[in-house]
Amino acid sequence: IKISGIDSLSVTAGKLVLSPTRTYAPIIKSILDKHRSEIHGMVHCSGGGQTKILHFIDNLHIIKDNLFPLPSLFELIQQQSATEWQEMYKVFNMGHRMELYVPEGIAQEIIDISKSFKVDAKIIGRVEDAETKKLTIRSEFGEFVYQ
Repeated sequence: IKISGIDSLSVTAGKLVLSPTRTYAPIIKSILDKHRSEIHGMVHCSGGGQTKILHFIDNLHIIKDNLFPLPSLFELIQQQSATEWQEMYKVFNMGHRMELYVPEGIAQEIIDISKSFKVDAKIIGRVEDAETKKLTIRSEFGEFVYQ
């Protein structure tokens, strides 16, 4: 079955479903070997999508305003299901699976470690003090606030 409706998606549904998921274990091991004491948090964005961080914070505002481009698969899911974008970010990882919460001073070194394994990485946002826990996601599809 060829998937239609999204120009940039030119794979079969079978290949999409059966494509292997890359493990982050070697990357995380390398990061932990060098920076374990400096890591404030790690979140694997499954089972809660981009909002999973809310389970682990109090009195912080997480702002994600520099996310990776959205893979076409998630556009297809949204179009076919008519799911609101705010719900999509709550349910799906939307193209990135791992977040590390670290001091800004070591972020580039961690990004370089990831890239040495040929896995792209970047700073996707920031953390600010707040009265209660809060997450703001700013994307091409809107600004969404979760509490």
